[in-house]
Amino acid sequence: MSFLSIDHLSKYFPNHSGNGTVCIFQDVTVKIDKGEFVTVIGHSGCGKSTLLNIIAGLDTPTEGGVILNRQEVTGPGLDRMVVFQNFALMPWMTVFENVALAVRSAYPTWSSQEINAHVNKYIALVGLTGAETKKPTALSGGMKQRVGLARAFSIEPKVLLLDEPFAQIDALTRGVIQEELVQMWNATRNTVFMVTHDVDEAILLSDRIMLMTNGPSARIAEIVDVTIPRPRSRETIIDDHRYYKIRNHVIHFLVRHASREREHGAGNQTESSPSDPVSINFSA
Repeated sequence: MSFLSIDHLSKYFPNHSGNGTVCIFQDVTVKIDKGEFVTVIGHSGCGKSTLLNIIAGLDTPTEGGVILNRQEVTGPGLDRMVVFQNFALMPWMTVFENVALAVRSAYPTWSSQEINAHVNKYIALVGLTGAETKKPTALSGGMKQRVGLARAFSIEPKVLLLDEPFAQIDALTRGVIQEELVQMWNATRNTVFMVTHDVDEAILLSDRIMLMTNGPSARIAEIVDVTIPRPRSRETIIDDHRYYKIRNHVIHFLVRHASREREHGAGNQTESSPSDPVSINFSA
């Protein structure tokens, strides 16, 4: 049994007139293994963040469910941690206090010494040693997101949920933090589910990339295996011949096929049901 199962998930919202509903996404079914890094890409409005919020327990599905480690997700929990694109730090707390707040919630029986050591470990892991006493107003966007990552990793969740975590960070800083995220994930091997619009980011970070059709009634049409060997860096992946095959395929899907796939299914996979995404693998 998969570690994280998204089982025939559908979400409907009331329409603007209030006398009916609109289907955001329909019959999404995905199985994710423990320690896997999975990214979902799709155009705005296809329900990527809503799907992430349902996994987090912050929203509820209209149909279907989410199973994590053989337990149904029915609400928020410390076994899932979200990193939002708007940082979501407590502005009156320091870097240390923001991380410690999560650690105390996850490990209520720990002593002050244990909490301090654990918090400092993850602050160091994101390169913020020396900034422990600073409040968010004194931090750059990149530093704020590092605090968010430290806070999320510090409670050692079963699943880490990243909702476009680098969207508000400049391109140069984003590249640095992406590679720091890779290093943190290599050290912890958390299961990660990430929403992004950045194709290069998805290729750098992911084991698999899920491609969603346009909404309404969006679905996952394809799942692309990122076959580029790890460890990866932004500098080295562009020299791998698979990089451009994967990148071109994803962009081609987003530009030409996202709408068509929603209307006509998965094309050459005539035996698949509409809920079954097509697996794409660019082998060596």
